[in-house]
Amino acid sequence: MSLSRKRRKELERLRKSADELWSHQQEVLDRANAVAREAGRQASVLTREEVMPRVLEKYEHYVRPGVHATQEAADVVRRRFVGNVLPGVGTALGTLMSVGDVANDARVRAAMTRLHLQKPVVVEKKGPGAGTYIALGAALVAAAGVAYAVWQTFRADDELWVADDEGTLPSTTQED
Repeated sequence: MSLSRKRRKELERLRKSADELWSHQQEVLDRANAVAREAGRQASVLTREEVMPRVLEKYEHYVRPGVHATQEAADVVRRRFVGNVLPGVGTALGTLMSVGDVANDARVRAAMTRLHLQKPVVVEKKGPGAGTYIALGAALVAAAGVAYAVWQTFRADDELWVADDEGTLPSTTQED
């Protein structure tokens, strides 16, 4: 395809313009990379000089005591578990195993079979014992005491009331 001279010149100018734009963009990108590198360097300096001391101070003030207290609490729990719980569990397991060994012993099995063959002995009671009579006597004494207290509370006794002093009452008789 053949282009006219005018079109070729316009295309040539457009290509030069595009090349120029491309070079300007490359310069802008290089400058942006340089600014980003400098910003990163400044951010690391700022972090090192300002942020890290504050973070370390807050860590020492707030976090470390909690971590230390947690470690101490865990150590106490571990010591109590090892000192108190594990020996108890070991004792219980040992007792259980020894009971199992005793139950499997031939002499114990023979004794158990002898017990199963015998009939249980039932003792028959013939009447109330001494404890029954003692309890009945104590109940009668308590009932009599309650009855006497009620009788004393509700009885009408004129001697229980004390009259007021006669000197404090106004006199109704007149002496002339």
